[in-house]
Amino acid sequence: MDSKLKIWEVYNDRRLVRTYSGHKQAVRDACFNNSGTEILSCAYDRFCKLWDTETGECKARFTSKKVPYCIRFNPDEDKQHLFVAEYDRHLGAVNALEFVDQNRRFVSTSDDKSMRIWEWGIPVDFKYIADPSMHSMPAIKLSPNGKWLACQSMDNKICIFNVLNRFKYMRKKLFTGHMVAGYACQPDFSPDMSYVISGDADGKLYVWDWKTTKLYTKFKAHDDVCSTVLWHPHETSKVASCGWDGVIKYWD
Repeated sequence: MDSKLKIWEVYNDRRLVRTYSGHKQAVRDACFNNSGTEILSCAYDRFCKLWDTETGECKARFTSKKVPYCIRFNPDEDKQHLFVAEYDRHLGAVNALEFVDQNRRFVSTSDDKSMRIWEWGIPVDFKYIADPSMHSMPAIKLSPNGKWLACQSMDNKICIFNVLNRFKYMRKKLFTGHMVAGYACQPDFSPDMSYVISGDADGKLYVWDWKTTKLYTKFKAHDDVCSTVLWHPHETSKVASCGWDGVIKYWD
């Protein structure tokens, strides 16, 4: 929460490569563009900033005069520098964004306990999903094959939606056993779609079997909330995790 962005070298000495200073309050989210040459960040100071990865220069800054909770580049190369429209339908803070359907659409989830699907460039929701039984889902992840969307629900479940079937809620495909207790713990899929992983409020890392939804293993990963887990897309035995204890860990 020191208002800085930092990048580390994954291999060799795992040294801190660069620190990006410019935000006046804690950074909420950040992402690379496709080539890794630029970083977008957003912070509680209500600004979004575009950084040159190599030099650390802040190339541009933007604000909507509201706190941005998440930020994403459009994965399509020809759309990574376009501001198209404002998508203003949610009744609460937008917590998560994920591009789907070959980047023609994107999904947003909010504190208003709804999910909305938007056509890129059209500021009217293509589909609205809400139910009295639904809870807020502050962390979402698209599967490697682009078919499934995993959503971390605040009632201690990871819910699955079928992206290719009008975002049908798969009621029998639930991953349970962990406790998120109001924290946005980011889930992920293994590259071969065999497993689903997530951290929890107790600092544990959980691994479930994708087909059966049964818990495969769990272990203590951090001394505080395990907020994000990420499966390496190529070295499929490796997983990265980070926690509120201020530590990033790389597991084999």
